[in-house]
Amino acid sequence: MMNEYIKKLREKVGNQKLILPGVRAVILNEKGEILLQQRGDFKKWGLPAGSVELNESALDALKREVKEETGLDILKATAIGIYSQPKYSFAYPNGDEVQIFTLAFVVRKFSGNLKIDGKETLALQFFAMDNLPDDVLSIHLETIQDYKVYDGNFILK
Repeated sequence: MMNEYIKKLREKVGNQKLILPGVRAVILNEKGEILLQQRGDFKKWGLPAGSVELNESALDALKREVKEETGLDILKATAIGIYSQPKYSFAYPNGDEVQIFTLAFVVRKFSGNLKIDGKETLALQFFAMDNLPDDVLSIHLETIQDYKVYDGNFILK
């Protein structure tokens, strides 16, 4: 769902492309499986993700978005990269265009139970890294592929 700050900007600029600060989470269970959500907007699988709201830190945004979209509470997160190239531009189904500036985190420590809201999240499932669904959002698939070869050096794209 769109936050109030973005709604106010959209009232002024319509569907025009905005640079949107965001976060995304590579959440791993004890088996090393990755949590994906089937998104309500694109009907595709992706990482739990969302935009940073006004007066909010990236870590606070990550915790809020993960809680809203999965029901999980993040106990520890490690930033692994930033995705900001113009190629990460896209349009939402409503026509709103964005170029994302997203900080990716790895989350291995979390608590709570998975919860589907039926709006932002249609399904949640942990997948083996070598058995992902065919319809993963391309920008999220790139983050997953980057994580698979992550060597501890910050990813800057």
